[in-house]
Amino acid sequence: DKTFPESDMVCHSKVTFKNRYGIELAADLYKPVNAEGRLSAIAVCGPFGAVKEQASGLYAQVMAERGFLTIAFDPSFTGESGGHPRYMASPDINTEDFQAAVDYLSLREDADPEKIGIIGICGWGGMALNAAAIDTRIKATVSSTMYDMTRVNTKGYFDSEDSEAARYEKKKALNAQRLEDLKNGSYSLAGGVADEVPDDAPFFVKDYHDYYKTRRGYHPRSLNSNGGWNVTGCMSFMNRSILSYSNEIRSAVLIVHGEKAHSCYFSRDAYDNMIKGNPCPENKELMIIPGAVHTDLYDRKDIIPFDKMTEFFNKYM
Repeated sequence: DKTFPESDMVCHSKVTFKNRYGIELAADLYKPVNAEGRLSAIAVCGPFGAVKEQASGLYAQVMAERGFLTIAFDPSFTGESGGHPRYMASPDINTEDFQAAVDYLSLREDADPEKIGIIGICGWGGMALNAAAIDTRIKATVSSTMYDMTRVNTKGYFDSEDSEAARYEKKKALNAQRLEDLKNGSYSLAGGVADEVPDDAPFFVKDYHDYYKTRRGYHPRSLNSNGGWNVTGCMSFMNRSILSYSNEIRSAVLIVHGEKAHSCYFSRDAYDNMIKGNPCPENKELMIIPGAVHTDLYDRKDIIPFDKMTEFFNKYM
């Protein structure tokens, strides 16, 4: 049920593990055919609102073809992973999901616990940086076409809602929604990517539609392909910054983004903030892909810099 062709260069299996909160996470494990000994390992997650059968699975499979033991996992409250209510996001729990993946890989007999890295795509790019800031076991991190979920929730797209008044109105609406959900006995969904996009819609809306709502990337368990997150699903991001201590990350970080992506400002600013006063700036890198848009880095194997990522992980793990 993948959105990409399965490779005969890797062995695929289903695995599960629990995070620190007891939530069971479901993952697809990819291992190079005929691999022996302990391998360098990578955990992959994202995009925000996607499932492991979409972009994260493609990344995991390709990196396994290149010799790594990899897992692509569904974060808590989504996909085949546990957690109730469904379709919630949490800056704490979702960062913990990455750490739980590191736990799982560290204890596998075919993985080298001293050579573990992570890849976060879109909203999980920011979560990956947050995980790298707290988890000293992570040796190398790739953030691809990232969103800073704190920034977009508190300031809106392109910082267009960056005022106390705008935030107050948003918080007021979200708190009213909490009561409506309790009265109704269910959680209202915010809606995924629209089924139809008008001609005058912003390009990034069309970009998302082209991936999530077509045969290219649609998946029946994907939030973005269907009903979306709960209306209150991202409320916690409004006063919990996920990148506050990114400039204390000592391990290696590669931030990748498309030049033409509407979201590129997230990566440019995250990189600038990460290297300010960082004790190890020499192993941090920002890679801008000329001409690429946001979803090109979801599944375009001719654009995603897998050669660079392979070189990066081999160097730092």
